[in-house]
Amino acid sequence: MSTLDESMRGEFLSLGEPQSYPPGAILIQQGDLRRDHVLLLRSTRSSLPACAKVTAILDNGVEALLGVRVSGDLVGEMAALRGVGRSATVTTCTPTLAFRISTTAFFTYLDKHPQLWSALASMIAERLEWANQRRLDFAAFDVPVRLARVLSDLASRHGFEVKDGTDLGVRLSQLELGRLIGAKEAAVGKAVRLLREAGLLLVNYRQVIIKDPERLRLFGFGS
Repeated sequence: MSTLDESMRGEFLSLGEPQSYPPGAILIQQGDLRRDHVLLLRSTRSSLPACAKVTAILDNGVEALLGVRVSGDLVGEMAALRGVGRSATVTTCTPTLAFRISTTAFFTYLDKHPQLWSALASMIAERLEWANQRRLDFAAFDVPVRLARVLSDLASRHGFEVKDGTDLGVRLSQLELGRLIGAKEAAVGKAVRLLREAGLLLVNYRQVIIKDPERLRLFGFGS
C-alpha cells in the first residue's frame, strides 16, 4: 500500500470486501486448495497496527514461523500467482480488518496499473531476502545474536517510538520468536534475559520495547 498514492489506495481498497477479525483468527489455512482471493490487512485501531503471523507445518509435524505481516501488507498472493493451494497459514495476532479481493479483480487492477507488477515483484523479493537471511543466521550465529538481529530487523520494518524506546510493532511470544529464529523457547528466554540485563530490552507479555536500537543492532550486526 505504501507504493500507492491516496487515490489509488482508495481505489484498491474498493476492490475488496472488508471484514473484522479478532486475535487468533485464521485468515488463510495451509493446504486449502482455494486460490480465488488475496487479502489486504488493515488495522481496526490507529494505536495498534494490524499484525498476523505466517506459519507452516513441516513434514515432521514441527510448526515454523515464516514471517509476520502488518497493516498494509498483502497475504495470499503466492497461491494466486502460482495457481496452487495455500502453502502456509495466516493467523491474526491483533484485531485486524482484512479486505478480501478476488484474484480476478486483483490481476485486472495490476494490468490496469502495470507499474504495480514491479512493486509486487519487489515485495516478493524482499520477503525472499528476509527468509534467506534467517537461514544464514541459523548457520552462523548463536541464539542471542540471532535474536538481536531479528528484533532489529522487525523494529526497522514495523517499529514505532514510545516513551521508553522503540516498540517492536508486532506482538510475538517467546515461543513464536523461537520459531522465527530456529531456537527452543528456553534458549530464547535466556537470550531475552541477557539482552534485558544489558539494558537493551523491556519485555512484557507479547510486547518488546527496544530501549537502545543502536546498541541492539551493534550487538547483532557488529560495526
